[in-house]
Amino acid sequence: MSLEQAMELFRRTGVMQEGHFKLTSGRHSDRYMQCARLFQYPAESAKVCTEIVEFFRDKNVDLVAGPAIGGIVMAYEAARILCTYKAGVRNIFAERENGVMTLRRGFQVEPGQRALVVEDVVTTGGSVKEVIELLHAQGVEVVGVGAVVDRSNGAVEFKAADSKIPFHAFAALNVESWEPDACPLCRQGLPIVKPGSRK
Repeated sequence: MSLEQAMELFRRTGVMQEGHFKLTSGRHSDRYMQCARLFQYPAESAKVCTEIVEFFRDKNVDLVAGPAIGGIVMAYEAARILCTYKAGVRNIFAERENGVMTLRRGFQVEPGQRALVVEDVVTTGGSVKEVIELLHAQGVEVVGVGAVVDRSNGAVEFKAADSKIPFHAFAALNVESWEPDACPLCRQGLPIVKPGSRK
């Protein structure tokens, strides 16, 4: 799918929002990608996740993991699609407990498993990096990172030890963001919205 087609999909499903937003990273932006709206539509979600998963089809993935909340539904959908290539692919999600990313709800992983980590929107990649560290600490090999939107302007990298982890996003968008003290929208006095899940 071309970038123009992706943007049309984002507009049609209400993903692309405009205003004054405080991102999970703490930075401010005039656009926000509310990917939860995409996942209201199973047919559209399947198209997006299929395109992402195809990139990692040859990685022999055993497990798909995502950070809560943005990666929960996406991890399920990616694992469902991967099950058409390989039986038994599971999905789990990690969540913060006392500020630390952890596996709860009885989720378990095994050393030697091969994981794909997914997230709806990547800006700094902080949540994804926390999930990667969590999985590595338990002996899981992270073989890829997938996202619906990469809004890092190509700056984000994911690593395991000294090697780079392959990263593939459905759409890479050049969306400007600013540190709070350099935000032109703050200087204009525009009210800010914190739309993400992290308080």
